[in-house]
Amino acid sequence: MAATVVRGQNVDIRMWTRPDEVEEFAMRQLQNISALPWAVKHIAVMPDVHYGKGATVGSVIALRDAVSPAAVGVDIGCGMAAVRTSLTASDLPETLRGLRSRMEAVVPVGFAQHKATAFTERDASDWASFWKRFGDLTPAVKARADKAMHQMGTLGGGNHFLEVCLDTDQRVWVMLHSGSRGIGNELAQHHIAVARTLAHNAELPDPDLAVFLAGTPEMAAYRHDLYWAQDYARRNRAVMLRLVCDVLRAEFPQIVFEEPISCHHNYVSEENHFGEDVLVTRKGAIRAGRGELGIIPGSMGTGSYIVRGLGNPDSFESASHGAGRRMSRNKARKTFTAQDLAAQTSGVECRKDAGVVDEIPGAYKDIDAVMANQSDLVEVVAKLKQVVCIKG
Repeated sequence: MAATVVRGQNVDIRMWTRPDEVEEFAMRQLQNISALPWAVKHIAVMPDVHYGKGATVGSVIALRDAVSPAAVGVDIGCGMAAVRTSLTASDLPETLRGLRSRMEAVVPVGFAQHKATAFTERDASDWASFWKRFGDLTPAVKARADKAMHQMGTLGGGNHFLEVCLDTDQRVWVMLHSGSRGIGNELAQHHIAVARTLAHNAELPDPDLAVFLAGTPEMAAYRHDLYWAQDYARRNRAVMLRLVCDVLRAEFPQIVFEEPISCHHNYVSEENHFGEDVLVTRKGAIRAGRGELGIIPGSMGTGSYIVRGLGNPDSFESASHGAGRRMSRNKARKTFTAQDLAAQTSGVECRKDAGVVDEIPGAYKDIDAVMANQSDLVEVVAKLKQVVCIKG
């Protein structure tokens, strides 16, 4: 669909969804974002848009010589990884409970972490220099080095997941969603708090949108920590993907893995749009430059998409990061039961207890409708359906 233009304050808002389908609080947030004096051209809003802390989830914001840490989110570098295997559905066992258990045994979920560090030179060759850079992060997190090392290669909770999927050709995929874990959250919270104290943010319509300005020590400190956390998130997904692939390799010695796909969807990128160098924050959005591969997941009982970007300039070459929530976690818990969850995840080997009812498919938007709304942003490479889903 073509974007709908809504008049904003300083810049307009381009939406790849109907404005009347956006919740009131989210629309108010978007108006506040559009009032930022550093905003360039317009605000791009993805079809999975929904209310978020500070900045709206599903927003793409290009700022001139400024960046808002809340427009990145507290899970810095959160994103997706996926790999297609040579296996087909017929290679999988009749019951998938054992496979799920073996995967859960190697990837800690929720608040759990590895007893011994899980990263190896199979994942990257420069771990020593990566961890050395930890010492240059803000002193506020200096006591967290050991925790960060043991959380490397862990899933976390909430909407993070690890899945085995089938595409329409019945080929088996591994897909996962996670970010920078506790260390990324602590770095984000620290810098959001610092930004709120700066004088140039005093008159903003929402103090959570506080920005750092280019050429200041606060901006330099944030960007240093931000890029380290984004790297942490990318490595975290790579370690988990290797751990799960090792499980499959032990089960199916003949298996072959294709080149993995990886993408952030909560991050900052230095880019050029409309002839201007800008800092782009994507919060709940992937980069979809022409020809670039991306991953757009649905909820745990529906399906997901591997996509190729079309490089639409009006979206700042972006697309949605998933289906997007249509109700809060609290509302989902009050609306649905464990029985509803079991019904909506029929055919998927996964948790079906009250502890994950807030992740029920009914709490999310229709992924196929979201995809239809962004047909000018991405083209579909493959549609996947979960057969195993692991959540914290």
